[in-house]
Amino acid sequence: MAEKEKRTKKIKKKLLHKYRLVVLNEDTFEERFSFKLNRLNVFVFSTIFAVFLIAITTLLIAFTPLREYIPGYSSTALKKEATDLAFKTDSLQQVIDINQSYLASIRKVLSGDVKTVDFNKDSIIEIANANANQGDLDLSPSKEDSLLREKVFQEDKYNPLVDPEAVNIVLFPPVKGTVSEAYNPQEKHYAMDIVTTKDAPVKATADGTVIFAGWTSETGYVIILEHRNNLISVYKHNASLAKEQGDLVKAGEVIATSGNTGELTTGPHLHFELWSEGYPINPANFIDFD
Repeated sequence: MAEKEKRTKKIKKKLLHKYRLVVLNEDTFEERFSFKLNRLNVFVFSTIFAVFLIAITTLLIAFTPLREYIPGYSSTALKKEATDLAFKTDSLQQVIDINQSYLASIRKVLSGDVKTVDFNKDSIIEIANANANQGDLDLSPSKEDSLLREKVFQEDKYNPLVDPEAVNIVLFPPVKGTVSEAYNPQEKHYAMDIVTTKDAPVKATADGTVIFAGWTSETGYVIILEHRNNLISVYKHNASLAKEQGDLVKAGEVIATSGNTGELTTGPHLHFELWSEGYPINPANFIDFD
């Protein structure tokens, strides 16, 4: 016990033993300043200084832009910008997919690779009525009603003017000439071939935007216009084109000159097509070519 107390006193004496720290001028040995220290004070001050330094460093890292220079930390603004860019990239990808689908449809129009699907409209109604389980109530259409519906459906199937907003649309003949081959969907001829003189002006059938203007091996110089209400007009076998893709045109404005270009032609004429919502339309129903 006495030995333990003796050791404790010795440690206490070492901790409280006073030292004097003096700063001297090296040349003159003049004392500049001095202060007294002991080991306990040095330990306490060192601990406080270390804690203070850690706290200041933590605050600088947490609340100042200095943390961006430390590996593992990123800027909030950069994160927000990256998120915005990710959303924009996703939106652009959707736009690209839509444009690719649209261009694929245009390619089918140019190549004539168009398929139609026939189905019995009234059979859908019959199935719906069977699933509705209406008891004794008979909602199936009569024979006369079915015939009338089919007749109206066939009349309006390719009508681009069924939209009330499109009642005022007027379609102009693209060229003056004689119809050599009429619209015939049974033979997959979805166009009117109009024989005309070489280099005759080809005019826009309505106001619209040029969505394609270029050359194909089978149909020569081709120009395609998009009009209101998703109506598309196609002009093939031209000798030259007067408009470029993206140009806005007015009805009756010259967009090309007729010719005999392409492999699928036997003389100067215009191959003219009308399309609405992906379906071919008989141009003779809306344009007088005589």
